[in-house]
Amino acid sequence: MTSTTLDDQLLLLEDALLQEENCKLTTGDGAQDFQGRPVFKSKTGNWRACFFILGNEVCERLAFYGVNTNLVSYLTRKLHEGNVSAARMVSIWSGTCYITPLIGAFLADAYWGKYWTIAVFSIIHFLGMSTLTLSASVPTFKPAECEGSICPSATPSQYAILFTGLYLVSLGMGGIKPCISSFGADQFDDTDPYERVEKASFFNWFYFSISIGCLLASTLIVWIQENVGWGIGFGIPALFMVVSIVFFFCGTPLYRFQRPGGSPLTRICQVVVASMVKFKLEVPQDTSLLYETSDIHSAIEGSRKLEHTEEMKFLDKAAVLSATEMKTEDFSNSWRLCTVTQVEELKVLIRMIPIWATAIIFSSVYEQMSTTFIEQGMVMDRRIGSFTIPAASLSTFSIISIIFWVPFYDKILVPIARKFSGKPKGFTELQRMGIGQVISILCMLAAGMVEIRRLAAPQRSSSSIFWQIPQYFLMGAAEIFFYIGKMEFFYDESPDAMRSLCTAFSLLTSSLGSYLNSLVLTIVTAITTAGGRPGWIPDNLDNGQLYNYFFLWAVLSLLNLLVYILCAMRYKQKKAS
Repeated sequence: MTSTTLDDQLLLLEDALLQEENCKLTTGDGAQDFQGRPVFKSKTGNWRACFFILGNEVCERLAFYGVNTNLVSYLTRKLHEGNVSAARMVSIWSGTCYITPLIGAFLADAYWGKYWTIAVFSIIHFLGMSTLTLSASVPTFKPAECEGSICPSATPSQYAILFTGLYLVSLGMGGIKPCISSFGADQFDDTDPYERVEKASFFNWFYFSISIGCLLASTLIVWIQENVGWGIGFGIPALFMVVSIVFFFCGTPLYRFQRPGGSPLTRICQVVVASMVKFKLEVPQDTSLLYETSDIHSAIEGSRKLEHTEEMKFLDKAAVLSATEMKTEDFSNSWRLCTVTQVEELKVLIRMIPIWATAIIFSSVYEQMSTTFIEQGMVMDRRIGSFTIPAASLSTFSIISIIFWVPFYDKILVPIARKFSGKPKGFTELQRMGIGQVISILCMLAAGMVEIRRLAAPQRSSSSIFWQIPQYFLMGAAEIFFYIGKMEFFYDESPDAMRSLCTAFSLLTSSLGSYLNSLVLTIVTAITTAGGRPGWIPDNLDNGQLYNYFFLWAVLSLLNLLVYILCAMRYKQKKAS
């Protein structure tokens, strides 16, 4: 062996060792810094970056719930809307808030990336908050006060200013909500076992941050709105939105960024079209013959390769090489030939649909906290001395429950479960969601038993509202297990380049759950009031059977749980290279 050959081999060995060492220092998931360079683990991401993301979330949620929590009261007292009209306006606006995330998610995954989507839509959110503050502060932007029983209606221009502010807030939320949790999770390297466990903990503390913002909004901000003024009551949340934006930008040097992968809808359509064009071709027994790029990285920007799965064979036809393509070696037409990773993206989405669908029932159960729980509380004894507790204030116990359960789950329950299951996270995301559904059933049963006890009391309005605390506490616990598990599931299982879109997809269950609750309520009312009967939920609940409505949701939740268990057992996790 010559000296030159030996030197060349030593140089190659040294280069290989340097590359291996560099891989240990940088992330393995393709993350970059703000300037597009590979990021070092010791200087970016992890909890040092998440501090700014969690601070941003506390302030942004305080701003949003500072409007959402007491909006019905503002519409009825200051715009002189009727109860039904105000409730309808709030319902439409709330539903829109969970549809607009599809817009922000598409822009984030396809073109802008999560960081710039959050930045742009945060500013839109602030403009909406500012417009709301003006509508509540400037006398010409709101109706005059009532004089006796005469309450002037809002003019079209006053409505226009109010709804411009509200729907700018809704649009702003649409860019923040689907991106901020997944952007936070991006700060942890999926290829690092330690950081992967820390990422699971991040979702717990992210939800904890939401609850802190919600608690401050439903107590301090609501009190200011009711006792100081609506202009200040909307102005303070607008100020917190500014703080939220400052928090977010301050963390820029520490963030890890994932590149947008192009339009996910285009890639889905390409797989469908290519598989239909090649429907006559046979899928080879040796799946390694299916088309995939030869280099380490996926053809999809910002995405790891996905391994082939045996399900949905028809879609594999999109990755079958035709004789013409093999002869010409022209693989550039993505409408006729897709990579295995692109095909697996669509398979992942299809596999997640049954799990997604079972979340709708849970969202309907959760909706009871802002509807029937409050109606139940309004006919109970709400007095403490000379002070009367607002029925809606009991929802604070759900938030307190979350604030208790997050550290308990993260610091006590997970380590115990880890010893028995051997899993780094203690529970899988699917197990966690299942536990949440079980607790939600217990919550409905508790609410029904409280109603039976109330009706059995000699004076039905003598039952203390504090009997509702267990059902609120159980709902808070159910949230911790189900919603955080769902958030983590849709992040981990979604294709790398579709994470914002899948998060927005999961948020749709909240809107659909609300609509389903309205549908069930309409059907139950129509059936139980037939023949002149008072029905289960009459205006005077003393003459009704509200407990049957709670028990109905317990039964529906039980049936949903059985379907969920079947879907969870059949679910196959994605495999990324």
